[in-house]
Amino acid sequence: MLVAFDFDGTLSDSEMTVLLGEQVGVTAEMTAITERAMNDEIEYAQSLRRRCGLLAGLELPRANAAFEQVTLRPGAAGLLDSLAAAGVHTAILTGGFERGVETALAAAGTSVDTVVANHLPADDGALTGEVGGPLVDGTKDDALAVLQAATGESETVAVGDGANDRPMLEAADLAVGFSPKPAVEPACDDTVGSMSELHTLLEERGVLA
Repeated sequence: MLVAFDFDGTLSDSEMTVLLGEQVGVTAEMTAITERAMNDEIEYAQSLRRRCGLLAGLELPRANAAFEQVTLRPGAAGLLDSLAAAGVHTAILTGGFERGVETALAAAGTSVDTVVANHLPADDGALTGEVGGPLVDGTKDDALAVLQAATGESETVAVGDGANDRPMLEAADLAVGFSPKPAVEPACDDTVGSMSELHTLLEERGVLA
């Protein structure tokens, strides 16, 4: 069994680009672009590049300070630990950034088996405003298929909330929306609003014994 999670808006209620945007005073612009992307009003890769472009010149210590604010939702660490104990392969597939994911997992004292995330290039001690990684132009259904091939796991569960999660939700055997956006809900087999509800659902579906 393979369970793949989105990160921002799902495992975490933080939004990394917004936290980074606070460091340079562009929070409102970041939030507006993010909302349009999550509601499928603009193409995700375009929205991500626009948001990261607003971060050009942000010094690395301030970027790191933003990443240190990224946290998991209440109950997320316990759920990840329960999945690990049940022998389930867990993955995070996010258009967000490796550093924020790693910081949040470490702070919560938990881990996942695989992280597929993007990164923010830097030059001369500051962000360039560019973004790189497998989930800029790549889609989460492709990432899920690669993981399946690598792990040999045939059964998949996907958990997400936004438009860029829809491809992996549609590809998964069980698609769970975490307080999903209206454009995403039709792709979901079930929806939940908390990690506790998700834990119960995965027990009911036999993912957690």
